[in-house]
Amino acid sequence: MTGDLLDIRRIYVEPAAAELPRGKEILARFPGAQLVEVESHNRIPELYGDETNVNRWVRIKREALVLGVKKTLTARPNGRSADFIAPSTANGCAMACAYCYVPRHKGYSNPITVFANIDKIAGYLQRHAGRQGTKTTPNECDPYAWVYDIGENSDCSVDARISDNVRDLVELFRWLPTAKASFATKHVNREMLDWAPGGRTRIRFSLMPPRDAKILDIRTSPIAERIAAIDDFVAAGYEVHVNFSPVVVRDGWLDDWAALLEQLDDGIGPAAKRQLAAEVIFLTHNRDLHEVNLGWHPKAEELLWRPELQQPKRSQNGSWNVRYRTGEKGRYVAALTDLITERTPYLRVRYAF
Repeated sequence: MTGDLLDIRRIYVEPAAAELPRGKEILARFPGAQLVEVESHNRIPELYGDETNVNRWVRIKREALVLGVKKTLTARPNGRSADFIAPSTANGCAMACAYCYVPRHKGYSNPITVFANIDKIAGYLQRHAGRQGTKTTPNECDPYAWVYDIGENSDCSVDARISDNVRDLVELFRWLPTAKASFATKHVNREMLDWAPGGRTRIRFSLMPPRDAKILDIRTSPIAERIAAIDDFVAAGYEVHVNFSPVVVRDGWLDDWAALLEQLDDGIGPAAKRQLAAEVIFLTHNRDLHEVNLGWHPKAEELLWRPELQQPKRSQNGSWNVRYRTGEKGRYVAALTDLITERTPYLRVRYAF
């Protein structure tokens, strides 16, 4: 089922996490794994900050798992994809998308770290949602519900292969009348179809032209498989949106997006179309990640690192990012959103930038 994606052989574990019920469940799922006790889930020298790990980039993602305790519980305001970013139940990923920003924070490797104190996280979210009261002013996140992104630093569909953390949150939000969970995914996990979310969880399937995905979306579910899953997830009680991200500008890019929109239109039924909405996010790339990628996947950088089209921008954490040049980017955004209106007029664009 997940052998190609995950083959956990080493678990780096905080002792406190191993004592919690969820920690014990996770360890029992991988009885043959070597256990390596660590003081902190985010201070593991052989995983993080060692540039020699770039040669083992994918192998580490497949074979290593970190089990820890989430110590800081906060729901950060967001306002675009969601009203709030929920405290993580996991970070890192077994997939290896070349544009992913998580490695920028974790060094040269980012296998999945899963947090065992799910009861604390769920309790915090329930109290936080309760304090918000009823949403009286509609916004682009949702007209009625406070939306919580539960997968900012991981892919929840993959996380659900490892633990029941994601299922616990989906079941929690089923009973929160004023709130809704949300996460973007590039992995089709059909086990989630049995969870009965009751319309209170929004899955955003990330899509891009298959020509780009073949190079950039490493170890993910094929684009056709993601589109084919949309109707089934709608029928199972999920709200399903699409996440056009990242949009990469190259020769022929708009023609390939037209073909993708046609593939999407042909691949979903009336029920999905009635509730479908989209986010459109053009590529932002990072100079440090560019250097990392050159060590394991230089072909991706031919698409991602285009100095003739991009301009530098210093991020809030002080690192240098590149994005498409001001003025030109506005024309790119307009061209794609006009194409969406023409080819899939039912597809509401929640935001585009």
